[in-house]
Parts: sequence; C-alpha cells; structure tokens
Amino acid sequence: MNRLCNTIRKFNRFELKYLITLQQAEQLKTTLGKFMSPDIHGHNNGHYTLTSLYYDSQALRCFWEKESGIKFRRKLRIRRYETGEPLMADTPVFVEIKQRVDRVTQKRRAILPYSNALQLCNDRQIPEHAPEDKDTIEEIFVFLWQYNLAPTTIVRYDRQAFIGSEYDIGLRVTFDTSLSFQAHPLHLHESNRALPMLPANLAVMEIKVNERIPHWLTEMISANNLQLVRVSKYCRSIESAQEMQSLRWRRFPAESSNEVLASTLQLFQPHAWQEGDRHHTQPITSMEKTNGHIQLPRFNQ
Repeated sequence: MNRLCNTIRKFNRFELKYLITLQQAEQLKTTLGKFMSPDIHGHNNGHYTLTSLYYDSQALRCFWEKESGIKFRRKLRIRRYETGEPLMADTPVFVEIKQRVDRVTQKRRAILPYSNALQLCNDRQIPEHAPEDKDTIEEIFVFLWQYNLAPTTIVRYDRQAFIGSEYDIGLRVTFDTSLSFQAHPLHLHESNRALPMLPANLAVMEIKVNERIPHWLTEMISANNLQLVRVSKYCRSIESAQEMQSLRWRRFPAESSNEVLASTLQLFQPHAWQEGDRHHTQPITSMEKTNGHIQLPRFNQ
C-alpha cells in the first residue's frame, strides 16, 4: 500500500459480514464486477495482505466486550499493509482504534513509523507525530493506560477489495481469505509463524457502506441466500488458540519497543519455549474460556 499521507484517518460506517465458501466468493465477484471496481490501492486486481497486532487487557476486556455484545466497545491494533518489503523501524504503519457504537463502526487511526508505533503502544510514550494525528494519539495513550493494554495476538489474511462507482460512493466490499493467527512471538516484523483460524475453503465477505446498501447489492445477497454472521477476526484468533490443545493461548509479558526491535537479528532463529525461559506465561483461567464465538454454517456439497 502506498500514498499513506493521503489516507483517510477517521470515518464512520456500517459493516455487514458473511461467511461464504471460496466458490461462492468467485461467483459473487462476477456480479460485483458489473457495479464495482477493484481497489486501486491494492495490486493484481485489488489484492493485498493485512497483518494486525492486537492489544488487550490482562483479563481480555476487548475480547469479552465483543463476546457479550456490548453496544459501545473499542479495540486497539497496529496494522500493516504488506508490500513484499521487510518491515523496518522506519516503515509506516497504522495505529488504529476501531470502535463500535450500536450498529455503527467507527475508526480512528494515526500513521507512524513502526518504531514509533511500538514506542506508543508498548512503552506508552507519546512519540513524534503529525499534527493531524494528535487527538488520535492522545486517545490511544489514555486507552493503553486506562486498561493496561498489552500485545495479545497477531492476525493475518489476504484481502481482495472492491470499491463503489460514482453512484455508490463510500461502498466497499472485501473478501478475506487464508485467515491465520499467531500467539507468539508478537512481532510484526518477524517471519510468519501463523496458524489457520478458519477452514481453508471459507472466506469472510464484508460489506462496508456509509449510509445505505444499494438495491442491486441487496438483491445479490437475497438471491444467494447469504446470512449475516457475528465474526470477529480478533476474537476468533483467541478462540482458535484455545481450541488447540498443543498450543493453548498464553499471556506473555509485554516487551519494550527496544526489545521487540532487537529481535530483528533473530528473524530465523527459534524462540525459546522451554520451561525456565525468562518469559513466564499465564493461561486463561477456566472462567475466562470461551465456548466458541461463531458457529460455522453447513454448506451444500
């Protein structure tokens, strides 16, 4: 992704999510191609890869607010749009607060070099930033201290995005595939060690709109009998780790920005998981375990 300086930093919209098969996704893209265009900020027909580092409290406050259906909730992440180039200390990334107010999704984000993003989110120090990012940076700073947020999980996926025409301004439809998560190490710049969190034949389709869904799109949804689902990639990543007996989600102590960046020299060296490692782990207690956030639908063979 490029042209970050011209990126919209704040917006409100409605988001609808559907869990579909890859075959359904290809069929729907054919219909969408008649009314929408691939996102020009992607490459190869609107494709790009997203990697996000999520922060949460020790008791997973953000996770449980989503699980409980709290009307007003927020979550914090550092997000990178993959370019094929290594993530360096000076690579621009987004630091985002994604907020839900009833049915409306709001997003506020600042653009910072990777090292400055870690300085803000891991060290809880306000870094140098653009004047237009001042309010968002200060909100993130308070959010971090208020709930003692720390790195929790990494989520990765491939996305193909389509944008509306001049008649459907603000409309955006995305297809997310190869969804995976990483519980440790929580370093965006290190080699991918992610594990799948959805079956490989499924995709998440999201419809994002400022005000109303076009009539042609509602007809497409109805004709294909698509059903809305409550699916949070962040929550699903936590659940997926819980479901893997060999892994089990653990809370690792937060590292400083310097400690995270110092690991760059060990990109391809295995991290210590043995008993006695200096990073002590803490499992989610039995009261905090989830019985599952989404139920995968059955599809006709």
